[in-house]
Amino acid sequence: MRRLMFSLWYWLPRRPPWDTGIVPPEVERFVASHAPGRALDLGCGTGTNVVYLADQGWTALGVDFAGRAIAKAVRRASVAGVSRWCEFRVGDVTRLDGTLGPFDLALDVGCLHSLPASRRGAYSVGLARLVRSGGTYLLYAFAPGGPAVGMTRDDVAATFADTFQITRIEEGRGRPSAWYTLMRR
Repeated sequence: MRRLMFSLWYWLPRRPPWDTGIVPPEVERFVASHAPGRALDLGCGTGTNVVYLADQGWTALGVDFAGRAIAKAVRRASVAGVSRWCEFRVGDVTRLDGTLGPFDLALDVGCLHSLPASRRGAYSVGLARLVRSGGTYLLYAFAPGGPAVGMTRDDVAATFADTFQITRIEEGRGRPSAWYTLMRR
């Protein structure tokens, strides 16, 4: 049901509330301090961050289950003139078997926290397979009780305990949330 709701938002004449079209400053700061490489955006929506990364010299792949969002992302990349540096794929972020790594950066701005706890293990295993050792994973997640299922700090630490190390946590502004920076072991 939740999946259907998210997909339907992309058919409405206005943007979904989570699709701001603005690259988070946390992503901009990371890009400004790192050489371009390969990036993966899980739950990429209409491709705001993928297009930004491509514009900054990264080769980027965006994955989202909403086909309409991916179609809009492809158009956005074309209009921005970065289509050759990015790719978009309709897919399930908990089933990334056909995706080839390694990636230097993985990004999730509000996807994982919406997954039921029972699917987070598959997400974590797939992500660990795709991010190179020493690579970075940037995660933005709401805390429980908000508009999504939510994740606590302990949830994030437990989900990635075997493969990633949390190196930084920044409390979000407004609703209870946080930005997590994790490094692949």
